[in-house]
Amino acid sequence: MPESVKLVSIGTAVPPHVIDQRDAALASHQAFSSRFPDFERLAKVFESSGIRRRYGVRPLDWYLKTLGWPDRNDAFIEGASALFVSAATKALQLANLLAADVDTIVTISSTGIATPSLEARVIAQMGFRADVERVPVFGLGCAGGVSGFSIASRLAASRPGSVVLLVAVETCTLAFRIDKLTKANIVATALFGDGAAACILRATNDGIAEVEMSGQHTWPDTLDIMGWSVEPEGLGVIFDRAIPPFAEANIHPAVASILARSNLKIDNVDRFACHPGGAKVIDALESALDLGQGTLNHERDVLSDYGNMSSPTALFVLERLISTGLPRRTLLTALGPGFTLNCASLKAAA
Repeated sequence: MPESVKLVSIGTAVPPHVIDQRDAALASHQAFSSRFPDFERLAKVFESSGIRRRYGVRPLDWYLKTLGWPDRNDAFIEGASALFVSAATKALQLANLLAADVDTIVTISSTGIATPSLEARVIAQMGFRADVERVPVFGLGCAGGVSGFSIASRLAASRPGSVVLLVAVETCTLAFRIDKLTKANIVATALFGDGAAACILRATNDGIAEVEMSGQHTWPDTLDIMGWSVEPEGLGVIFDRAIPPFAEANIHPAVASILARSNLKIDNVDRFACHPGGAKVIDALESALDLGQGTLNHERDVLSDYGNMSSPTALFVLERLISTGLPRRTLLTALGPGFTLNCASLKAAA
């Protein structure tokens, strides 16, 4: 009987520049208050976001300059490549593997354009083999970490014994736009951070947890809830203020439907590990999934320490859960553009 796919290791990384939330609030006040009449009311999001600090690939004053696509994308390629190397190296070291042992690389990112893709740019630096299979995936947004985890686990299952490296890396801060006077843009300046997470998945005897199942649900007619607008100055954030109430009203039946495909129920889940998109989203998830208030404590801690890093954020939560001891069954979940829910169930190793 073939071995089931295991999560062997997980490593995370953040860039060097710390963005304290108080400094971000002051910088945003300087950039927007004289040009956006509703700024003072919206600025309360810096306090209500539940975020203490974030990390950026550039120092805070860089974002206050007038920038265009070339500046932002150059920063993405440089910053995301460095984050890729840092997170991937940690995951490989924890798994007692070398980069040359990797057979497949799944790279998840939605915050910049890189062709050749990120993993190709770091092949020599990392020491990947010339025949390593590259699977870059773009456009999954905040759901990318969980969706990428599912993709990587299925690739590992298709080739038992092969080593699959998943890297989710985002530089969300590069979408900060001082030229864009919209509520969504101001909220983004209070919410987004940069980071990366990497996982080793393999069909093997040993590992932290078994990947039990995965699934996805996309709601119709929801394209405008979350995403990017592509503009001359760079990417423009799209997210609807209806995300928390939408999640509260719709996530329970979607999760139940995904679990039912594997003959599981919500009651069979011992711990949800959710992408912490924001403080209100966490509250909505606790309500929708009938969890006690404060249950998603690791989600709030990750949000506080790193902000919303998009795709890697759920994997940061998973890393914290692992450090405290995984329960019998954990359901990793994230919401992203589409509008889509992604889930992956992990059973703790015996």
